[in-house]
Amino acid sequence: MAEEIVDVLIIGSGHSGGMAAKILTEKGISCLMLNAGPVADVQKDTEVKPAYALPYRGFKQPGRLSHVFQSNEFNANTWVDEQEVPYTYDAQNPYNWVRVRLFGGRSLFWSRQSFRLSDYEFKAKSHDGFGDDWPISLADVAPYYSRVEEIFRVRGHADGLPQYPDGNFVPDDAPWTGCMQRFVDAGKAAGIQVCKARSAQGINGLASSVNLLLPDAFATGKLRAIPNVVVRELRVDKNTGLVNEAHFVDRLSRREMSVKAKVVVLAAGTLESTRLLLNSRIANSSGVMGHYLVDQVYGPGIVCSVPEARDGKGGANLMGGSALVPRFRNINSRHPKFIRGYALNVFSSKGAMDPRNFATYGADLQHKLDSYHGSGFSTGIMGEVLPHYEHCVSIDKDVVDAWDIPVLHIQTKYTDNEFNMARDAVDTSIALAEAAGFEVLTKNYDPNPPGYSIHELGTCRMGDDPKSSVLNKWCQSHDIKNLFVVDASSFVSGGWQNPTMTILALSMRSSEFLAEQMRQGNV
Repeated sequence: MAEEIVDVLIIGSGHSGGMAAKILTEKGISCLMLNAGPVADVQKDTEVKPAYALPYRGFKQPGRLSHVFQSNEFNANTWVDEQEVPYTYDAQNPYNWVRVRLFGGRSLFWSRQSFRLSDYEFKAKSHDGFGDDWPISLADVAPYYSRVEEIFRVRGHADGLPQYPDGNFVPDDAPWTGCMQRFVDAGKAAGIQVCKARSAQGINGLASSVNLLLPDAFATGKLRAIPNVVVRELRVDKNTGLVNEAHFVDRLSRREMSVKAKVVVLAAGTLESTRLLLNSRIANSSGVMGHYLVDQVYGPGIVCSVPEARDGKGGANLMGGSALVPRFRNINSRHPKFIRGYALNVFSSKGAMDPRNFATYGADLQHKLDSYHGSGFSTGIMGEVLPHYEHCVSIDKDVVDAWDIPVLHIQTKYTDNEFNMARDAVDTSIALAEAAGFEVLTKNYDPNPPGYSIHELGTCRMGDDPKSSVLNKWCQSHDIKNLFVVDASSFVSGGWQNPTMTILALSMRSSEFLAEQMRQGNV
């Protein structure tokens, strides 16, 4: 392989890498894709066992995957082993880095929430004076959003809100259930619009790179992929200043290999892409690489009961369904305690209630669980985190992973802006729920640690000025013109929205730009 020079080397196979592969191969460009994990075979690699047959009865092994709240004994082998690929942080400021090394990456586990960023995010500084504007606007990305929404079959309802941009939707005109309608009415009375959630339907319930993007790329005959290889370093030709070689190691055999490429597209995920660039000591003349790490605030919210649904009286017309309260703070007026905003995910459950919602035990607890079954209603925040230069990642030279690659040290924490936002979200949720006639059982004001949302963003931000950004508006390195970074590390700010639609749209936009630059001989 060392003698071959591939046209485009794509590192990563998730949504951003999959989109790059689809666009570039359909333009006739040959691509080689490297992925750190295996190809998952559901039939071969899964086995159904009851909880009692497992050593820890379905709970995760103590001390393993301590930062992956989503893990349990049934799925523990899905997540990256923190002993094999560690990372470090200051003890007082933990970070939950949730990683997947499978072909298709975390696209296999996406919740499928599908939102566009608005110009309240793209042009946030112009709106409130904090941070930096993106070098692009919603108008620049909107055509790509529309194409992505068509591929992923996004179901939604047009609401006409500038902070919740409408899209190319499979129409969602289903009526609200009774409890949701009551919450909608409570919001209307408070001047808060409650909307339909928007989610990708995909195909057969899966909306991932492996079923919606990579099959098209492979069908062109222009894509080859190598699983189970961990990229160690990118090297630059001293004569041209261009990146021209990737060194990697076989995850299983530990064999060292390399490949030469005309163009490199990094799509390994925000922190892995940044880790590779920092270890390679390239593309950072600005000194900004690794800085401005953000994610989103998750955790704060409430759990309620709909009284009329207790004791088996709920029924399909009253209970069930979901909604979204898009950002409503700091739109036309300024909140005194925080800038930017948050959204609320709203759910109604027809199932069992969690025993932790009741301050009792024994027979009385069992009575309440029986009575309250099928009456659940909850809200949860998705809050914007402000980008700060000092919230960053760097290489910890004293710690290496299983392949002797130095790991990341992550340094970030939430500030008063996020904590005040979370408190407002919970207080607002309580007010709306009580106005709807629901009983509030529990309320949580405390955010989960940074990283819990699995929406790490930034660290290779885009911008027009090479002195204050890593990438240009096309996700192309300012320093190295044949290096593109198409995952969420390009984000300038995070917003409250799930970032997947934006990742996909930016990767599509960047890949089409790259294809044209290659056609013209500029790259």
